[in-house]
Amino acid sequence: MQTQQQTPEQIENLKLITEDPDIQIIDLDEPIKIGQTTFTQIEVRKPSVPALRKIRIADILNGDVNSICTILPLCTTPTISQTMLNSGVVEPADIIQLGAAVIYFLQPKSVRAELSLPQ
Repeated sequence: MQTQQQTPEQIENLKLITEDPDIQIIDLDEPIKIGQTTFTQIEVRKPSVPALRKIRIADILNGDVNSICTILPLCTTPTISQTMLNSGVVEPADIIQLGAAVIYFLQPKSVRAELSLPQ
């Protein structure tokens, strides 16, 4: 029996189907160390309503760094603390990537579906 090789597009589509739609895994440009463990990826969960009460959604959607830094400790695994964000442990480019994942979750499903399509 011959097995058929999957195309890159098929592999990407399969990942979109099987992954948890409420979690995005972000590859960090610069690994961070928490305790004795070094992380190269961070999970960003869809923020809950209580987490969103701590910020203005319009500020998040506009990419306000203060708002992003307020919500990240509430929706990341491992948890990125305010201290880590304030002390420069997390690179600015990584903060923006993590914030983009939060913004993605705040979009309507129709927009998210468009954003998930391969370019």
